[in-house]
Amino acid sequence: MKTETKKPHLSIQAFQRMPYYLQYLKKIFAEGAVNISSRLVAQHFGFTEIQVRKDFAAVSSAAGIPKHGFDVKQLIIDIEELLGYRNTNEAVLVGAGAFGSTFFKCDSIKEYGLSIVAGFDINNDIVGKQIHGKPVFHSSKISELCKRMQTHIGIIAVPSDQAQEACDKLVEGGVLAIWNFSQVHLSVPEGVLVQNENMAVSLALLSKHLQDKLKKDEVIPK
Repeated sequence: MKTETKKPHLSIQAFQRMPYYLQYLKKIFAEGAVNISSRLVAQHFGFTEIQVRKDFAAVSSAAGIPKHGFDVKQLIIDIEELLGYRNTNEAVLVGAGAFGSTFFKCDSIKEYGLSIVAGFDINNDIVGKQIHGKPVFHSSKISELCKRMQTHIGIIAVPSDQAQEACDKLVEGGVLAIWNFSQVHLSVPEGVLVQNENMAVSLALLSKHLQDKLKKDEVIPK
């Protein structure tokens, strides 16, 4: 009786590395690469070779070949399948203003398996219209329409003082995953995932790194 070989466990940290691997693999594949060794990938990212080999072994449907490495095309397919890029998920956008509307025309979002089907806003100048082919409804209809469309992903791109209310309406409508671009911590019930993209935190980390670097390299005159 044939037994199926069990793949190594994929950690959260390894899962988070996959989109970076995928971007790099697509780049070298477009340049003509057929195979890639874990050593070269490790050098590119500054990882250890063992770490990369374990990551690829956990996701690849084909084992790496000594002196040849992993099949680049197959790795791309396997990672895309793992990340769900081949299964488009429908999402709604709350906040279709100057910043939020950029999501409607972002082709890479759909490439990564996400399709925004509708937007919501309180600005009557855009409510009832279409932005890049997507309808914009009043925010009062978030819960109702999410239930009707059975949408489970919501993107929040509203000012901080409106974010929690938008979040509550999305959850009430059955949304289970929220991509939060507001600058506030959202309170959600158990079972709802929030992925925060907080620019204030990112800028603070960049600023701190810069300050530490400049302080370290500072030349003190005698």
